[in-house]
Amino acid sequence: MRPPTALTIAGSDSSGGAGIQADLKTFTALRVYGASVLTALTAQNTQGVQQVIPVAPADVVAQLTSVLDDVPIDATKIGMLGSPEVVAAVAELIARRRQDLGTLVVDPVLVATSGDALTSDDAAHTLRELLLPLADVLTPNLPEAARLLGTEPAVNRAQMVEQGRALHELGVPVVVMKGGHLAAALHDDAGSSEVTDVVVHRDGVTELSSSRVTTRNTHGTGCTLSSAIAAHAGRACHTGGRLGVPEWVDAVRAGRDYLHEALVAAADWQLSVAPETGHGPVNHLHAISARSPRE
Repeated sequence: MRPPTALTIAGSDSSGGAGIQADLKTFTALRVYGASVLTALTAQNTQGVQQVIPVAPADVVAQLTSVLDDVPIDATKIGMLGSPEVVAAVAELIARRRQDLGTLVVDPVLVATSGDALTSDDAAHTLRELLLPLADVLTPNLPEAARLLGTEPAVNRAQMVEQGRALHELGVPVVVMKGGHLAAALHDDAGSSEVTDVVVHRDGVTELSSSRVTTRNTHGTGCTLSSAIAAHAGRACHTGGRLGVPEWVDAVRAGRDYLHEALVAAADWQLSVAPETGHGPVNHLHAISARSPRE
């Protein structure tokens, strides 16, 4: 017997709220065995990113090859890759071994929640040209989608759909345009109480909405969503083979539900010595603590 498996290819977060650490917590909470490939070290906390320490492309490839040579993978999540050299090296290996990675969810981590840049413009261009055509699901926030397209961030739902379709036309079957930035702006302007993500796919557009959680604890939300989508896709792949658009959308919906509950469960947390100035993490383990010991 083999459990469902998911692989994360991403950077670390020394404070534990984002990156590899968030991904592995999410995989565990959703009952998926997690493997990892480290692309960069970061010195970061709830206040921001102080340093990014890259891992050499050859060392990233060595980690990825080691996992793929031994562990069957049902789904893969790609987060921060850092340099264009790492993006190119990872994309080249994935192109050769695409069938070994299962459903591929790409979270184009370009900017941290704190606003700190995590990826160069050259790396963003390389990711667009080499990696996006290999992905099944892309999960950009509005600034990341704009950066990938070389335009300004969407300011309404119509522009979200337009940019999602432009990314879909680059070869990505499912594009999840995350509406958190727009929801924050609408809340400030008109008191909106909903967050709506626009999911663009070959069958059209699906809008997924949830109530807006008022909290500063939003560190790692993008990492958490993409890894939750990968976990749900991995469980589906484990039992039924490769997925189509309906199953991908179901995985996105389930991933959003997990993230929303994680936000609610950590809304009042104060892990930082200065909670009023930073962004704390979500509660990735809410799904475990809510279960009975026998589940």
